[in-house]
Amino acid sequence: MKSIVLILLGLLLTVAFVSAQSSEEFNDAVARGRPPYSCPGNCGGEHTCHVKDNKCSCYDHGHYREVYLVFKCINSWVDCGRTYTQYDVTIVNPTNCNILDIYIGYDYSFRLRDSSSLWNMVRISPGVMTLPSYQESINAHASYTFGFIIEGNRQPNLSILYIRF
Repeated sequence: MKSIVLILLGLLLTVAFVSAQSSEEFNDAVARGRPPYSCPGNCGGEHTCHVKDNKCSCYDHGHYREVYLVFKCINSWVDCGRTYTQYDVTIVNPTNCNILDIYIGYDYSFRLRDSSSLWNMVRISPGVMTLPSYQESINAHASYTFGFIIEGNRQPNLSILYIRF
């Protein structure tokens, strides 16, 4: 009976920790003046919202080419019968403008190994991540790399949802 109580207590603490972490990430993004992802032009879910000089343009996902993501598979391994793969993703900004905000979307294929398996990005809501507070922008003609470990060996689907220069 004691072991069941201990297991339930451990499970409850884990859920509380993960919930608190997600809430902190969301509050951090809002505190920095970054609202949850929204597009002034109402581009919709299948489009990239591009804001430059307070003007909004909408692009079909996969057709926005000004800023892009480069994937690099670092390693793949099996642990306890499960396959894990580490990726680095570089956000490349070849433009003459600094990126002030960027939101990257992901789907079911982005199954992190655990809550510590994403670095240099912050998840702010289901399916959306953004730059952490210590990275206020991505300079013109520069790049920024983040990484993660996912379950499986298939490259996850990531796309730029919103970008503001």
